[in-house]
Amino acid sequence: MPRQKVPLKCQCYHLRVSRAGWVLVGGKSSRMGTDKALLPFHGGTLADSVAECVERAAGSAMLVGGGRRDTKTTWIPDIYPGEGPLGGILTALGHTTADWNLVVACDMPALSEGLLGALLDAAEQSGADIATACGPSGRIEPLCAVYHLRSRAALEQAFHRGIRKVTAAMEGLRVLRWNVSELACLENINTPEEWSAYAGN
Repeated sequence: MPRQKVPLKCQCYHLRVSRAGWVLVGGKSSRMGTDKALLPFHGGTLADSVAECVERAAGSAMLVGGGRRDTKTTWIPDIYPGEGPLGGILTALGHTTADWNLVVACDMPALSEGLLGALLDAAEQSGADIATACGPSGRIEPLCAVYHLRSRAALEQAFHRGIRKVTAAMEGLRVLRWNVSELACLENINTPEEWSAYAGN
């Protein structure tokens, strides 16, 4: 008796793409004259305010770099202290289990959940290795960017070749330039004069 063929049941699975958020706080703040991460803002610190925005967009947020800080957000030490933001990005990518990692600097007080969420969506849809915000001038913002976990190996190789500039380390990777029409959203503060516009908040 011939064996009957049993029809295969088609199954569709929704692939959940994982996200994580990271805020770099390891800078020297030399032009500000005080630790920018700890500047008072919205009833807390600037780092905590940025981290809250990142967490709403990415589902989590952790501070990267510096010593133990007077902040409510959990932090991890930089595995490459004193080596600049590329070291901080590698610290985040070495600690994460998420596919897509939103990395921002702590000194960007005008960031919004909507902007960061849209950047994450664009990164996932593009399939790029890295998606960076890009202002009207065309200048990319590697410290307002999404790094796929697969970018870690190439960035690490560049770092160990002596490269410290983040944009230089990106060479050879697939990078999405995601345009932001309002430059103010990407403004970072470096001096007391620049901070004065936000200090009363």
